[in-house]
Amino acid sequence: MNVIDTITQILSYPFMIRALIGGLLISVSAAILGVSLVLKRYSMIGDGLSHVGFGALAIGAALNLAPLTVAIPVVVLAAFLLLRITESSKIKADAAIALISAGALAIGIMVISMTTGMTVDVNNYMFGSILALKDSDVILCVILGIIVLAIYGYFYHRIFALTFDEEFSKTLGLKTGKYQMLIAALTAIVVVVGMKLMGALLMSSFIIFPVQIALKLSKQFKGVVILSLIGSVVTFLSGMILSFILATPTGASIVFMDVILLILVSFAGFISKKRI
Repeated sequence: MNVIDTITQILSYPFMIRALIGGLLISVSAAILGVSLVLKRYSMIGDGLSHVGFGALAIGAALNLAPLTVAIPVVVLAAFLLLRITESSKIKADAAIALISAGALAIGIMVISMTTGMTVDVNNYMFGSILALKDSDVILCVILGIIVLAIYGYFYHRIFALTFDEEFSKTLGLKTGKYQMLIAALTAIVVVVGMKLMGALLMSSFIIFPVQIALKLSKQFKGVVILSLIGSVVTFLSGMILSFILATPTGASIVFMDVILLILVSFAGFISKKRI
């Protein structure tokens, strides 16, 4: 079976079309937000927030509440808390993320063990189940993707200034705290929604890998943003195709393609330097 036949077969399944639409929009949203996060050394915030999200989802399941209703506000508050901790205390960003994520994950596992056990919904949020997306999930991904891209485009120059020189941005009168909280809130929402696709264990890959790949190819902010978007689309689509052909977990297949592309780009950069 050639690539064209494979793609045609993939598009013949409604659940695959839902996965493609929802997954593409979440991966693009995560990649574009990841540029500022990685450059400001907050790259692991996605991992931390996904663990917080899992803890919140576990509590929601125990209380028979809608998962997103509980998880979104809790994870947004956690994102704000992480910003405050790293800005106003002696705890560094990586340590703060590790403390909050480990604590939230432990709470989630304890709540699950004492109440509902590992249900299908909880399992999906832990390990991801992109092929189980419903129409309502896709609509949510579309709305979220449009909001993230619109806000990022509108505030592009402010985000650029904030990313590279926060102190200078303050002297220009830019309310840096407000824009940091905006990025944190959007990241938190993307992480919670994306957990159903990639799971709490792999969601941070959507934020980190495309940016790291782009940084190997460009040193300009705009170039990194564009290449991150392209990289996220390429690895997502290739991962979906690989998962379909080999019947492997979709989330793991996407991350595998991220790793392969990063290795190829790094090797190409190494060879080009050797020639110079």
